Amino acid sequence: MRVFQYLSQWKSKAKDGIQQSLLVAKFLCLLHVTNNYICSPVMVYGPSMLPTLNLTGDVLLAEHLSPLLDKLGPGDVVLVRSPDNPRKTVTKRIVGMEGDTVTFLADPARSDRHVTLTVPKGHVWIQGDNIYASKDSRQLGPIPYGLILGKVLCRVWPPEGFGSLRQ
Repeated sequence: MRVFQYLSQWKSKAKDGIQQSLLVAKFLCLLHVTNNYICSPVMVYGPSMLPTLNLTGDVLLAEHLSPLLDKLGPGDVVLVRSPDNPRKTVTKRIVGMEGDTVTFLADPARSDRHVTLTVPKGHVWIQGDNIYASKDSRQLGPIPYGLILGKVLCRVWPPEGFGSLRQ
């Protein structure tokens, strides 16, 4: 008799443990979907987007639906998988969409030579706000649309810089 009481006690504790584990698993699945497919916080740093973004780092909120729904346009700040190093994500501003004619300084540090080209189908032209310290479409060429990971909604840190990054 005592054995049955002991087993029924453990049965209810095991059932509670399984229910709690399922709740945690559901939460982690929701967190994964939200972070990878809807929106996520991103830490960015470096000189290429000065003065818009701080050299020492900003935390941005990026959404991942706009690239999938073709809702990007010139002036949007985007996260892009680097064509040079696929492990790296870069933050740049879209300057031109497919079919747009883009004029840019080929090497702003050394000459005033301008180059004009048309952005090919399925590509975007991206540039950093700091043209003297940015590796972007001027060196890499037009970027395939499929490398765009997300669109920056706003800066969330530091608090004094909170807000939109659109020009």
